[in-house]
Amino acid sequence: MSIRGTAAIVGAAQVDTFRTEGRSPVGLMAVSVTRALADAGLTLADVDGVFTSSSYYAFPSLTLSEYLGIHPRFVDTTAIGGASFVAHLGHAAAAIQAGLCEVAVVAYGSTQRSDAGKLVSMAESSPYEAPYGLIHPIGAFGMVANRHMAQYGTTSEQLAELAVAARAWSLLTDDAPYPAPLTIDEVVSSPVIASPLHKLDCCLVTDGGGAVVLVSAERARDLRSDPVYLLGTGEAQNHRNFSQMPDLTSTEASRSSARALEMAGVTLGEIDTVHVYDAFTISLLVLLEDLGFCAKGEGGAFVEGGRVAPGGELALNTNGAGLSHVHPGMLGMFLIIEAVQQLRGAAGRRQVPDARLSLVHGMGLTLAAHATAVLSNQPPA
Repeated sequence: MSIRGTAAIVGAAQVDTFRTEGRSPVGLMAVSVTRALADAGLTLADVDGVFTSSSYYAFPSLTLSEYLGIHPRFVDTTAIGGASFVAHLGHAAAAIQAGLCEVAVVAYGSTQRSDAGKLVSMAESSPYEAPYGLIHPIGAFGMVANRHMAQYGTTSEQLAELAVAARAWSLLTDDAPYPAPLTIDEVVSSPVIASPLHKLDCCLVTDGGGAVVLVSAERARDLRSDPVYLLGTGEAQNHRNFSQMPDLTSTEASRSSARALEMAGVTLGEIDTVHVYDAFTISLLVLLEDLGFCAKGEGGAFVEGGRVAPGGELALNTNGAGLSHVHPGMLGMFLIIEAVQQLRGAAGRRQVPDARLSLVHGMGLTLAAHATAVLSNQPPA
């Protein structure tokens, strides 16, 4: 049994994607959920499935459901970092197909920027790394960058191409947090945070809330919004602690994406827009390789010359994503929402013409957990 095309996203909304004023993380989730439901033409009374994860709340489904005043019959709080919400899409589709719920909301909220950079996290401290001073997560990604450079000759200038491209995409949004373009020289001249990574190799720290609503493909046809069908999903993971990562330059993204593409019955060459977790330029480069857009070790050359910038060959992170638009601790939710915007033809100046298929990839922790989804504005044949 496959969940291919059995469920569709019928509502999507995001709020306060830079800084909020006076809202709590659950408050941001609640506003996002109500707006996403309105987008779908549904109400809170219709919701019977809640899917969420949080670094603020130990019991996020209880917290959110109580706040909303709803009593769901199915919940899922799978927590694999920023990949959680991409994974939740597949979990929600499976629950809907099994009859465990009919209207599922996937939600996230964070006030990381308003908290003045103080990381609020339920995650346990690593006894293998913390005593030795490894700073999470930047220290780990600095090591990944060093290894990739030593192994494949990747340069800081090549990594900077990704930050420059992200800023160019962000400038096409209506709410760009930094309304000026970047240059490669500006990136490599910015302060070193964890050698060889510079400040502008790192994602933003923002607030943000987001939610999507899923129903069965059959029910989606009767709602007023343009449905976005879930054609394929895949998950994979291979470590919790960075010190246990088998290979610093290869990840399980290769497996999660292969599973999603196989379920969807499409190839990478058919994908129109790509939305990949970009906590750091090096993590994005490694993921592009592992997803199959270029061979291992060729990521640096692949992104040169504006290939992933507006007007380039690959429409990657079309709103600027974590490097230049939004990153409230977990990015996966906002990658999904941007893909929905593109597939609905509602992305404004950044709209990719005739976008039909999108790939979304979420990463959790230090390249540890991976979830991939293939979305389409057309039902499966």
